[in-house]
Amino acid sequence: MILIGMGANLHHPQFGEPLNSLKAAVEEIRNRNVMIVSQSSYYRSAPVPISDQPWFVNAVLTVETDLNVSGILSLLHDVEFVFGRVRKEKWEARVLDLDLLAYHDDVTANQDQKEGSVVPHPHMHERAFVLAPLAEIQPDWSHPVLNKSAASLLEGLAGDQVFEIIPVET
Repeated sequence: MILIGMGANLHHPQFGEPLNSLKAAVEEIRNRNVMIVSQSSYYRSAPVPISDQPWFVNAVLTVETDLNVSGILSLLHDVEFVFGRVRKEKWEARVLDLDLLAYHDDVTANQDQKEGSVVPHPHMHERAFVLAPLAEIQPDWSHPVLNKSAASLLEGLAGDQVFEIIPVET
């Protein structure tokens, strides 16, 4: 199973509010021959680490593709670029953030993040904005290093990470 985390907290000049940017990004990913198997609800979450940034909109996708880790990362970075993402600082506000959370059960040797791609994502197990949408669509998914399910990882988090499901428009 390949997991992609999505987030945005800045107004986009073309798509407007962050929710619309994520919806457009889902379509952009789909148009690049990546099959979206499932998608979580959209969540509103406070920034982590805590800051005065606007709240984020987040979601998680499960996808299928023939691309390898570097290929899917390259695709995600290209989509971010198309949406106007410019990387300046760690944890900055952004129009779009796409993260490869997990690539099947692969575990890269560089978990220290000093070089190359890192899977599973080194902070996913610490982030409610990842685990809540992941537990919604894949509660039994098991972290390949920690051997805990998404649901149990979410339960184990301290309650200081605020998030809420964005109600579906009818």
